[in-house]
Amino acid sequence: MDRVIQKKKWTTKKLLTIGGIVALVALLVSSYYFTSGKSRLNVDTERITVSEVKKGVFQESIPVNGVVLPLTTIYLDAQEGGRVEEKYVEDGAIMKKDQPILRLSNTDLELSLVNQETSVYNLLTQMQISRNAAQQNTVSRLNQMAEANSSYNEAERLYKLNKSLYEKKAIGEQEFRKSEIDYNYQREKKKLSERILVQDSVSTEQQMDQAKQSYQGSQNALNVMRKKVGDLIVRAPVDGQLTSLDAEIGENKNKGQRLGQLDVLGGFKVRVDVDEHYISRIYTGLKGTFSFADSSYQLEIKKVYTQVTNGRFQVDMEFTGKVPKGIRRGQTLQIVLALSDARQSLLLPKGGFYQQTGGNWIFKVKEDGSTAYKVNIQLGNQNTDYYEVLQGLEPGDKVVTSSYENYGTMEELVLKKQ
Repeated sequence: MDRVIQKKKWTTKKLLTIGGIVALVALLVSSYYFTSGKSRLNVDTERITVSEVKKGVFQESIPVNGVVLPLTTIYLDAQEGGRVEEKYVEDGAIMKKDQPILRLSNTDLELSLVNQETSVYNLLTQMQISRNAAQQNTVSRLNQMAEANSSYNEAERLYKLNKSLYEKKAIGEQEFRKSEIDYNYQREKKKLSERILVQDSVSTEQQMDQAKQSYQGSQNALNVMRKKVGDLIVRAPVDGQLTSLDAEIGENKNKGQRLGQLDVLGGFKVRVDVDEHYISRIYTGLKGTFSFADSSYQLEIKKVYTQVTNGRFQVDMEFTGKVPKGIRRGQTLQIVLALSDARQSLLLPKGGFYQQTGGNWIFKVKEDGSTAYKVNIQLGNQNTDYYEVLQGLEPGDKVVTSSYENYGTMEELVLKKQ
């Protein structure tokens, strides 16, 4: 009697076939994974920095360095050249207005002063001689006028008398005509004397005015020369502190040469260097902050120097509010200069990743923290702590912000703890 033999479901052949198929699929999957360009790198989590993207207040700012300077500085230049003969004070001295600082000597200038004084004295003597001569001439003219008046009066009296007698036939016509001619002559002589006296007075007055003007001009020249000699003593123009004094006994200084400067002790300003990249965004009124002795202080831009030197330009900032105690001229301050108003933005902490990515992409950590993969992002403005995220990330995302220098072209990081 025949019996039915049941067919085996899992034969050796079938098992080998299935195993081969599974191995082939695994090979294909692994081949695709390792040849698809998605390279991976194991990274120790203790060697990287993972930061969280969050919403917050953002204000664009840049770090700059500033040097403390006096609010007002007056430069001391040699008004006249000469040899340094004496120093009355030393560098750093507190000066009062008109207090002498040093004395120069200049023999040529001093000799010119003596010659000018002599010229003025000679001119003054000549003026006195001319004045005396004019007075004598006036007296002479007045005497002549007096004589003319006397002669005229006598001639007039005689003429009137003879006229009366002639009319009465008491004298002859010849005698009358003679007195008439004499009268007319004395009258014209008197008029001439009067005219000469007036012209003489006008001429004398003009000569005296010219002499006075000449003397005044010489006197002004003398005063200028005296001032030039007086400038050989260099004095403080205002109250302040003498700094950068550059003069030694016996040293020759040329006219206009810088001798030092005087710092007015009425306040301070800060001279700041800024990269020329920001020149279009810097203007008066922008504010900055800095820390000094565990306190924060505020500055405001008051003046912008647009001249660019070695890729940088300068601005002057002044304190708003309180001024730090103990601050000194020449101190360097690290200032955070604000370039915009505060606003709500998506913030990404700054880190070394930017040097390799240029802010175009970043490694974003998966929610389980096992890996970090490459994502494209777009960053906006920045300040000393954060970048402003415009696109590619959301609040709460965690990203690797430390340097990517050793990651090469890796597209995924496997995060492991050692």
